[in-house]
Amino acid sequence: MIETQEISRATEAAPVVLRDDERQRCEVWTRVMGYHRPMASFNTGKKGEFHERTYFTERSCRPTLAA
Repeated sequence: MIETQEISRATEAAPVVLRDDERQRCEVWTRVMGYHRPMASFNTGKKGEFHERTYFTERSCRPTLAA
């Protein structure tokens, strides 16, 4: 058990700190009409529609109990 803890501590990643000149923009893609497009190519109206989207999570089905 001690060996495992020592290995996990040794492999933990140090936080990455970047200067502003080392950063790059994150490109966001979304699915539109069956294909994927970068949001940067959207017009103002389509960007607004993207931000108004609602997201949902699907609950898993519960097995029914046989009577």
